Amino acid sequence: MINGVKVKKLKVFPDERGRLMEIMRSDDPEFKKFGQMYITTTYPGVVKAWHYHKIQTDNFCCVKGMAKVVLFDDRKNSSTRGEINEFCIGVHNPVLLQIPNNVFHGFKCISESESMIINCPTELYNYKKPDEYRLPAHTKKIKYNWARQDG
Repeated sequence: MINGVKVKKLKVFPDERGRLMEIMRSDDPEFKKFGQMYITTTYPGVVKAWHYHKIQTDNFCCVKGMAKVVLFDDRKNSSTRGEINEFCIGVHNPVLLQIPNNVFHGFKCISESESMIINCPTELYNYKKPDEYRLPAHTKKIKYNWARQDG
């Protein structure tokens, strides 16, 4: 596991009316601070990658469909530099995935319908000077193949 990444298994409380799932609480060990909350969606087979943040920590939870979230550690002084982690998160694996700053990340919808990720980052989005640094999804800098692996 890439240094600083945390995965919290989420509890789902179903009853005859539906279900409830707590994603993050301010008394969780994963909680750092609240910046904002937003939803990002991806259509089946679409990849949204790669980017990282110098300041913010992301907290991803896929609440609709399934998403494959991939992380790449390019931090110079990290003990896990060069490592890639894959996480399949969503309705069949309800987790909170905490992505530390300076770790490249991206995701792909792997379900038959749109996937929906809630992110609760530690920082507000700065429209004038975004804390977001990007590479193309299929860059040679990150040796990762987004194609489905059958077999």
